[in-house]
Amino acid sequence: MSVEPLLIVELATLGLVTGLVAGLLGIGGGMIMGPFLTYILTARGVSADVAVKMAIATSMATIMFTSISSLRAHHQRGAVRWDVARSLSPGIVLGGALASLGVFALIKGSVLAMLFAVFISYSATQIFLDKKPRPGRVMPGRAGQWAAGGLIGFLSGLVGAGGAFVSVPFMVAHNIPLLNAVATSAALGLPIALANTAGYVWAGQWLGGLPPWSLGYVWLPGLAVIAACSVCTAPVGARMAHSLPIATLRRVFACVLYVLAAYMFWKGLHG
Repeated sequence: MSVEPLLIVELATLGLVTGLVAGLLGIGGGMIMGPFLTYILTARGVSADVAVKMAIATSMATIMFTSISSLRAHHQRGAVRWDVARSLSPGIVLGGALASLGVFALIKGSVLAMLFAVFISYSATQIFLDKKPRPGRVMPGRAGQWAAGGLIGFLSGLVGAGGAFVSVPFMVAHNIPLLNAVATSAALGLPIALANTAGYVWAGQWLGGLPPWSLGYVWLPGLAVIAACSVCTAPVGARMAHSLPIATLRRVFACVLYVLAAYMFWKGLHG
């Protein structure tokens, strides 16, 4: 697969858009990149099963760069709950490693696409309905947050997302304001991406049928172009998040997730 000019334009556009959405919604961009990278790879002759897995892995790898960019912008505005990020991170690393090193390679790409669709549909519904938690509900203790982090890391590793589709609803359900939850999910994106990307690289080392310039399941041309562009627009998205009304931010978040869920559900059915 050659990296022709049209492909570079497609990847650059994808990077600019996903960086903006990552900063705005804290989703790391993986939920945007996954469906579109799947399309780009399959359109260039990569088998559907391998394309889904490479799209997931490459999306996760770009989150290492996007999360740092959006995190910096949110941190400057004091929106990140660092106490929550520190408590969830150990479980996230363990859960991500388990998913990316073992389970990911064993599950068919079409099944992963369906899982992706189901989980983000659930998250979209929770956010859209704005279900209010009990007023006195607080974050669980350290063991509970480690367990929650493990689940977030594991699910993120399966679907190649930064974890916000689980972590944001989880934090909101424990009375953390949506804007703080979005900002904190940007902080969680880095340990999620580091743990899972290492697993994807290792798990795909001996797999045949990968396109040129692949490092395990990670497609390096896509990683390079998308990461370079996404870090430029992630701070812009973060500034937008702090200027939008919370109700509008919530509806935008939910609608984006519904559209992506529909595409991945279709992809899973036809994979």
